[in-house]
Amino acid sequence: MTADTGYPLIHKTKKEQKTMEIKLADLDYPPFVRLIEEHTKDMYEDVPEEYDTAINMENLPDENVTFWSVFDGDQLAGCGALKELGATHGEIKSIKTHPDHLQKGVASLLMDFLTQEAQRRGYTRLSLETGTTDDFIPARALYEKLGFTYCESYLDGPADPESVFMTKVLDPL
Repeated sequence: MTADTGYPLIHKTKKEQKTMEIKLADLDYPPFVRLIEEHTKDMYEDVPEEYDTAINMENLPDENVTFWSVFDGDQLAGCGALKELGATHGEIKSIKTHPDHLQKGVASLLMDFLTQEAQRRGYTRLSLETGTTDDFIPARALYEKLGFTYCESYLDGPADPESVFMTKVLDPL
């Protein structure tokens, strides 16, 4: 099954088995728009303009960015994007779990999917930018668990001093 027709994935918890579906995001779907706007506000409202690397509804669609939504039944559970930085290098962007679905494995599921999608595209490297404050400890722990290591900034412009960069070498499919 391909991402454009939906990509059902099974997420198992200790108590039950749940099915979540990952599919291409509908950029006009009101719950998706609200989730991205909330993410942008939470992450970037205090970031000076020269450091703002956010993907927000004002700069979508973007031919280099593909967004996916995670659904738990008919509820939007989260979203995330893959941005092409070059022919063999991708960047994970805007991983956001809906507040009603925190601690249910949504981000892990999405990260696994985005890694597989990057491999399918032929990327040999996958990178991301995240924060340095305590709010980002769970995110950094997840990325480390998934094999990402800290690296220098890969951005063209100046990097936010409150950001860290991580990367992962991908095995070919």
